[in-house]
Amino acid sequence: MADPSQYKYPSPLEGYENAPPLSDDKAEDGKSFVNPKNEKLSKAYDEFPDPLNKGLQGGFDVHIYYLQQNKEQTQYARDLWERIRREFPELRIYRVWDKPIGPHPVAMFEVNLFTPAQFGAFIPWLAIWRGPLSALVHPNTVEDGDHRAIEKRNHSQRAIWMGERFPLDLGVFK
Repeated sequence: MADPSQYKYPSPLEGYENAPPLSDDKAEDGKSFVNPKNEKLSKAYDEFPDPLNKGLQGGFDVHIYYLQQNKEQTQYARDLWERIRREFPELRIYRVWDKPIGPHPVAMFEVNLFTPAQFGAFIPWLAIWRGPLSALVHPNTVEDGDHRAIEKRNHSQRAIWMGERFPLDLGVFK
């Protein structure tokens, strides 16, 4: 995994530097906090924030892994692939690879997500329906700099895992 200390991070409070202090008042549940009201929802509900790709590549890739030597997982992966194609035809869904490809150490197929709405619908659905399979969810970013280094960061430091992690071959990004 990439070392987070090698990256620079913008302040999460950018744009809120002069905001009034937050209240310590508790919400109705007695545990969470009362948050200040906003006039409108965050624009992140409608579009991915920069530097996520808003173009042809899509903002996120979801790689769904299975152990190709395991007949039950192989069949489950093929059935899940078919179900996703039927239930989410608006997503870009690639072929099922029955062997490792690129940095991915086992068989898999890929799904691309283009909007926050697609992400918000598909990821919770996948949490329930992925069964015994693992999934890597990684962003696709549009940034200046070394493309391979950016891809390495997207597949490691910025990645989200569902299920068991698989060690990626990050050497392909050198």
